[in-house]
Formats: sequence, structure tokens, C-alpha cells
Amino acid sequence: MITPAIYPAVAATEGAGVRIQRAIGTSHLRHLDPFLLLDYFNNTNAQDYLAGFPSHPHRGFITFTYMLDGQMEHRDSMGHRGVIGPGDAQWMKAAHGVIHSEMPKQIAGRMRGFQLWLNLPASEKLSAPDYLELAAADFPLIETSTVRVKLLAGNYAGSQAPITDVLTKVNYLDVTLAPGASFKMPMQTGHIGFLFGYEGNLQLGDRLLPEQHIAITEQSETTVQAGRKGASLLAISAKPIGEPIVQHGPFVMNSREEITQAMQDYRDGTLTTLASI
Repeated sequence: MITPAIYPAVAATEGAGVRIQRAIGTSHLRHLDPFLLLDYFNNTNAQDYLAGFPSHPHRGFITFTYMLDGQMEHRDSMGHRGVIGPGDAQWMKAAHGVIHSEMPKQIAGRMRGFQLWLNLPASEKLSAPDYLELAAADFPLIETSTVRVKLLAGNYAGSQAPITDVLTKVNYLDVTLAPGASFKMPMQTGHIGFLFGYEGNLQLGDRLLPEQHIAITEQSETTVQAGRKGASLLAISAKPIGEPIVQHGPFVMNSREEITQAMQDYRDGTLTTLASI
């Protein structure tokens, strides 16, 4: 068995000053094809999240926001507007271009959740954008006496999530383990995956996976065991795209020239205009 690489999440600020822990998109782990970024926000001090994520552009990838606590309002250039709360999620295919904002709908209390960026292949980077908003009740739950799995994308144990990405075949599981319970992460051959423990320590073979650390795996099955206080983790895998990744902030393309064009389109006001293709 290949020993998984383990990296700590790194404290950072995003948006207009929201404090986050970044697990993918760091100096330790710049990208993990097809994953571009994983941010975990977990703030009880409103000053750490109230500034939110004001209007900003994206091109060339998918964003997936999943809330655990709190409420966030989404608005975008496609005309969508909605609020997601505990257990809800939004899947946004930025593709050719979207300008959106994500702003807290609370002035106190806990704000906690994740944002994952998933790359698009060159053939899809300038395709039409799309948006899907989902309620907590839309996601299947697979439970035993010691393990609870919330299926956010893909399939698991005979259940199908409301989100399916045919390009990367991403599987996205939110797993809660009772003290001492084990979980075996399934993964297709040729895919790559990671485990991000966001609450409690986990044992990964003979190694410790501490809270807010990410473990990279290419094994068809990887087993983790919760410590004496239990644990919660994300178990996510997908098929690599295998294309060059050139990123400049909110634009992710295949070449420097395409990045320059994205920046020019944003300045010209044509980022979201499909007729500019």
C-alpha cells in the first residue's frame, strides 16, 4: 500500500476578509487534478465572516458550496438568487463566465461550510454556465449505528446523489463517525481522492490524520478510524482531467493566453456574454 501524503490546512482570508482554512490551493498542495481548491470556513465571530464574498468573476471551472451552519445568499449574472442554509448546497458551473456574490444572511452565530473548485476540461471551459441549488433534504443519507454518510455528488452504497458530473465522475461524501468507528472510502481505479478531517482526529493505517488535515489517496479502498471522540470528514474522489492548469485568481484555463483573454473579457464586460465566443 502506498502511504498517503498528509498536509495541514492553511489559515487564509478570502472574499472581503472571511477567515478560512485552505486545504487545496496552498503552497503544500497547489492543485490535485481535477480539484483546484478546498476551503473550510468555520467562524463563530461574526467579524470573521460578515464581509462575505462580494461580486466577483469566475471562468473555466465549477464551484460547489456546501453549508453546515449559517445562511449564505447567492446572486449571479445568470439571474439566480437564493439563500442556502444548514445542509444545503449550490453547484455552479462557471464555464464561459459568471459574476456572482455569496453574502452572509446573519449578523451573529456560527458560519460553517466548504467551497470546492472542480476543474473543467478545455472542451467545456467556454460552454454555457449553469447553476443548481439544493436543499438538505435532497441529499441521500446512508446510516448504520456508527456511521452516517451524506451523499452530495456521485453515488455510494446503491444511492445516487442529485449532482452528477459526467466529466470527472466526482464522488463527494460527508461522513460522521462514532467514537472508534471505521469508514472505508470507495474509489474507482484511475481516480484520485482525498480525506479531509474537519472535526476530531482519525487514524489512517498506522498514521494519525489530525483535525483539519488532508490525506491524498489513489487506493481503490482507504480505511480511516475515528478517535475516542468520534470524527467528521469529507471523502471526495474524481477522475483526473490530465490537461495543463493555468490559474490567475478566479480564472482557470489551459494557457496563459486564455487567462489574458479572460481578464480582457472581464474588463470589457463580455465575460458572461456567450456571443463573444
